[in-house]
Amino acid sequence: MDLRLSVLFLLFPSVMCMWGFMTISDFQCPGICMCSPKTIRCNRVTELSLPVAQRDSYRRLTLTHLSLKRIAGRAFEELGGVLSIEITQSASLEIIEALAFNNLPNLSEILIQNTRRLAHISRKAFNNLPKLQYLSISNTGISLFPDLSAISSLQSNFILDVSATAVEALPERGLEAVLVLVARGAYALKSLPPLTGLQSLQEAQLTYPSHCCSLREADVFAEWSNRSAFCNDVSLLERMLALSVDLPLAPGSVDPSPEVYSSIDLHYPEFDFCHSRRAPRCAPEADAFNPCEDIVGFGFLRVAIWVISTLAIAGNLTVLAVLVASRRKLNVPRFLMCHLAFADLCIGVYLLTIAAVDLRTRGDYSRHAIAWQTGGGCGAAGFLSVFGGELSVYTLTVVTLERWHTITNALRRDRKLGLARAAVVMATGWLLCLSVALLPLLGVSSYGKVSVCLPVDIDTPCAQTFVVLLLLLNVAAFCVVSACYVAVYRAVRKPGFAGGRSSDARMAKRMAVLVFTDFVCMAPISFFAISAAFRTPLITVTSSKILLVLFFPVNSCANPFLYAIFTRAFRRDACALLGRLGCHKGGYRTGASSSENKVGKCSSSVANNGISCTTLKMCTMTRQDR
Repeated sequence: MDLRLSVLFLLFPSVMCMWGFMTISDFQCPGICMCSPKTIRCNRVTELSLPVAQRDSYRRLTLTHLSLKRIAGRAFEELGGVLSIEITQSASLEIIEALAFNNLPNLSEILIQNTRRLAHISRKAFNNLPKLQYLSISNTGISLFPDLSAISSLQSNFILDVSATAVEALPERGLEAVLVLVARGAYALKSLPPLTGLQSLQEAQLTYPSHCCSLREADVFAEWSNRSAFCNDVSLLERMLALSVDLPLAPGSVDPSPEVYSSIDLHYPEFDFCHSRRAPRCAPEADAFNPCEDIVGFGFLRVAIWVISTLAIAGNLTVLAVLVASRRKLNVPRFLMCHLAFADLCIGVYLLTIAAVDLRTRGDYSRHAIAWQTGGGCGAAGFLSVFGGELSVYTLTVVTLERWHTITNALRRDRKLGLARAAVVMATGWLLCLSVALLPLLGVSSYGKVSVCLPVDIDTPCAQTFVVLLLLLNVAAFCVVSACYVAVYRAVRKPGFAGGRSSDARMAKRMAVLVFTDFVCMAPISFFAISAAFRTPLITVTSSKILLVLFFPVNSCANPFLYAIFTRAFRRDACALLGRLGCHKGGYRTGASSSENKVGKCSSSVANNGISCTTLKMCTMTRQDR
């Protein structure tokens, strides 16, 4: 027993050492390096310890499944024969310290890939790498890219690759020599550094189309032209070198042979960018949803959107303030008008938001496009547009149905729509509109597809179905409103109408205005939007902004005036409110006595002709109760 215990005791350190080696990594430590549980060293000393015949096998140094948490400083230093270092599929690497890759005179390639826990690369982690051509840090977890100014690469075709990383920004310095920038799948990279930091860039493979727009805008060419003084000096130098070949020989000198002249190379790759002033090649190109332009685009629309949004906000705020502050008993029409004014106010706030962002990013939107379209601001604006638009359509439909119901059932008080029932109807509408507006935020379509933050994403069948159903519901609501107004108008034209043809004409004009505003708002947008939803767009996003500014908010501007401000009842409430505030001392004569006389006469003749009472109530309600 003692012998067995002794053997186990003697074997224990070896077993623990083997276990420690298995846990630090599943990779086999390369012969050119020295590995321990916490460090790895690959330097000139470890390289020279190898026989010369074995050194060539490590020109490409590959470290797979490295289980260290950090690569310490000077881990890779002064390796003369190593041309490429690849670190891949490490599940534990988190930090690369300063000077980790230091003084590697012949190193041309560094690949750090599939290391999702790598979150930090220290400044000067890559130091003095004069022949480095390709640096790939892809599919990692880094969010801040290091300053690469210490690389000091002398190569004219330096590539930087940060694809599939969490990088949020590129450094302003250290990328001057980069000819090709690869950042595919870098969704957190929302803006590029100033173009002065990418002065040698010839090709870019990026994630968002707006990044390519920023490389093609007019001000970019101005930044490119900042190199003109240097390029002029280069051109002068090249001409001087060319002329020196044809200079006359000094007395007594020997004329070189033609072969000598032909062997002189006057081409300097480092100066190639001076011969090509074009913007760099870039992908992905701007598409139909994201053209290279500002949010609003047209100059006259910038003025229109401010005017329309101001009218919508001022008008609907006025309606809400007067109706809420009124001391009159709340009835169904006034209750519905409050909901309609709030819905239209949301549209006004949405338009004002778009106008403000357009003003802030004017002439430079492409640099802010991703931050805006993927941020909370665009989501909130899109939510307001859909929620306000759908609630407005829903409330208008309820208002029209209530008006039609009141007229056709004027003699049956038991069928009158009460306030409690109206509250249930509107609560249902709020739930439906909130649900519809939240769906794009939950992944069904998207508000970030376009700069104006509308749900036009139809890439998936679910998103396409959502957009089509939303548009068809709006068309159906317009048809219901139109049908109800036609039914009301036909009731007014019946021979028993007490008001005569003059009232008939006035009612026709009022209904025509209401239906016309609905048609102007709904028809153009629905027609072009439905065609686009079925993947056959008839107009571009640029042209659709005209519909957005000039047609979409028509109802939001017109409703507070047609349904409230222009009515006598509203003016009476407004005057009463101003009187309580001390701003208005006189009374307002509404002609109510005349209306009451007409209603009294109507009541006395109900048994003889019910339709005249119905139409009269509708007439007085249209411009007084509203």
